[in-house]
Amino acid sequence: MNDIIEKAKTHFEQLVKEQLERVEALKSAGDWIDYSKIDKIIVGVAGGDGIGPEITRHARHIMEFLLKEEIDSAKVEIRDIEGLTIENRAKEMKAIPDDVLKQLKECHVILKGPTHTPRKGDGWPNIESANVTMRRELDLFANVRPVKVPELGIDWMFFRENTEGAYVLGSKGIDVTDDLAIDFKVITTQGSDRIIRLAFDYAKKNDINRVSVVTKANVVKRTDGKFLAMAEKIAKEYPEVNWDDWYIDIMTAKLVDPARQRDFKVIVAPNLYGDIVTDEAAQIQGGVGTAGSANIGKRYSMFEAIHGTAPRMVETGRIQYADPSSIIKAAALLINHIGFVKKAKKLEMALDICATYERKLKMTGRDTGATGEKYAKYIMDTLIDPNLEEKWNAYQK
Repeated sequence: MNDIIEKAKTHFEQLVKEQLERVEALKSAGDWIDYSKIDKIIVGVAGGDGIGPEITRHARHIMEFLLKEEIDSAKVEIRDIEGLTIENRAKEMKAIPDDVLKQLKECHVILKGPTHTPRKGDGWPNIESANVTMRRELDLFANVRPVKVPELGIDWMFFRENTEGAYVLGSKGIDVTDDLAIDFKVITTQGSDRIIRLAFDYAKKNDINRVSVVTKANVVKRTDGKFLAMAEKIAKEYPEVNWDDWYIDIMTAKLVDPARQRDFKVIVAPNLYGDIVTDEAAQIQGGVGTAGSANIGKRYSMFEAIHGTAPRMVETGRIQYADPSSIIKAAALLINHIGFVKKAKKLEMALDICATYERKLKMTGRDTGATGEKYAKYIMDTLIDPNLEEKWNAYQK
């Protein structure tokens, strides 16, 4: 037994060293990138797996359509990122092969389709999630997801911590014996500070008077306790913003409670809990296929669809009917993030009109509905409608 314990202690010691080094790196992190001062903003596009290349192609066309002036003047360059596929990752036995990571780091922002994460029995080697790796390698600490359902009075903005919690060490647990497996969770002062502060900053700048903090600090007392304590400390710097805290179990219940839904505004959570509530929220909005996602860091940012690769659609030859709404919403978030706010707003309006109000074309995932290509054209036709804004405003009433 002593040998077993010593092996576990050695494993844990290495993890502690790695995390202490990460803390020091967080302490010395630089300032936020200013896109207005960049001569050429490089936008990388990575299709991913399954339906990813198909839906990402449509989003790329819409970005090219909206940013034509900026592309023609060389203010923006859209660049394809090759090799972020499960076949290539399995061949290299890396979540992100070195040459692909180099391509990613040559970009300022990235639009990424869904990528396959291997699981037991699916025939692929047990390599780490490309998403988790990208968030760590590019320090994309904030996952930001908007969810709106106007008819229910829902207008939520989620801030999910990306680089800590239960996921950052998800592949570094240990099988102590055949009978005992242990995983690890990590929360730092610096990591908690920047995600919670980002949520409060957003609330203050947008005149939103509520931030809700999600943990399970009554049970997970050290890590979740630290996150909640940091929220209490930071909240004192924002006296104009009210805040409250919720445990993850009751929060999942209240998000589907018609009597409480409209009360929530800005929600901030550690990684695992944020993953749970944002998928639940997307389902309330109409399904994970309707939601886009931003992954924000000080130097790099990545924007993606939040759904998976839809292998059944691939197997049955239906990829042309895959709904591109989620990745197009991600493209709108990207365009906004790099400073073209009015163009991003136009795209959001067009998406609302096409998906919620007019609905001249419907996406069903089958030949009973539109293809992704026709739907993307519908959105672009709506974008050039001279009455777009007036039409959108009328629908809001």
